[in-house]
Amino acid sequence: MNYENVAVVILNYNGKKYLEQFLPSVTSFSQGARIIVADNSSSDDSISFLQNQYADKVEVIELDKNYGFCDGYNRALKQISADYYVLLNSDVEVTESWLTPMFDLMENHAEIAACQPKVKMYHDKTKFEYAGAAGGFIDKLGYPFCRGRIFQDLEVDNGQYDDEVEVFWATGACMMVRSDLYHQLGGLDAAFFAHMEEIDLCWRLKKHGHKVAYTGKSEVYHVGGGTLDYANPRKTYFNFRNSLFMLYKNLPTSRLFPFIFLRMVLDGVAGVRFVTQGQFNNLLAILKAHGAFYQHLPYLHKKRKEEKKLSYLNGHWKGLLISQYFLAGKKDFKQLGMKLKEFKPGQEQVYRDR
Repeated sequence: MNYENVAVVILNYNGKKYLEQFLPSVTSFSQGARIIVADNSSSDDSISFLQNQYADKVEVIELDKNYGFCDGYNRALKQISADYYVLLNSDVEVTESWLTPMFDLMENHAEIAACQPKVKMYHDKTKFEYAGAAGGFIDKLGYPFCRGRIFQDLEVDNGQYDDEVEVFWATGACMMVRSDLYHQLGGLDAAFFAHMEEIDLCWRLKKHGHKVAYTGKSEVYHVGGGTLDYANPRKTYFNFRNSLFMLYKNLPTSRLFPFIFLRMVLDGVAGVRFVTQGQFNNLLAILKAHGAFYQHLPYLHKKRKEEKKLSYLNGHWKGLLISQYFLAGKKDFKQLGMKLKEFKPGQEQVYRDR
């Protein structure tokens, strides 16, 4: 398969151990594609390792400082000419022919702007992984969840999600996206720094009339928490802050203030839960997240005015996840009863705008 118009881009910051562990699978199973490591000014010996071990297989872009996940990718991708970018975390093991299903789906469906593969746990390959699983969705209040993962509950992969369907968001751990659309929409929002930025990008892509997809024909394995552990208070800060950022930028006006208020109340409930668990640093992280949200309101309002306003988009579930999960005990995606649009043979709309 000829992937000369595909650039697999790995953003790295002090991740030599992951490059050592996972670059072999990327270089072995991505033949024909450009493989590029964009380094966020690492202080370990990532660069020397790449120069010594992968000089003939991997291109390197050296950034002058750590710009975070979002701006790091934006700055690197401006330097890369390709039809498709694959944003790939450094802690992901890819499998044979992993690119082909995503590439074929994008080539055959002009309406798809971004897609993701099936993402499973590296340390338990029977289960879906937290960051993406079998495609991402959000509920009425903007809580993200996945097929195969609701809150912290992970499903075992029994082939139940081997289809190709429209989703609301594709994981930033492994996302193929059309380069022209990425740049037209300004890429990832640098204000997010890291976490939930891919949901914001996908939301914006959908508001501009494009679709986001998942293919169960491609499979990768993600370590997870490679940059920040899932229980890290800094991750808590980014998740709570960026969730408010995303909602303020993208919610329709009629829902904006009621939903933001309710989300902040529920954040307070989450803070109380952290206190009962003795996780006072995570409570402090929520308080700091709310403070940062208020500080960024002028910026968020400016970005909001630039965005298209659409109230309903496929994959935006109108139910309330917290009530279904905590009160009704629904911890399996299929119990939510969502109906998804499949991409089937014969529906092809080949993308030719190049």
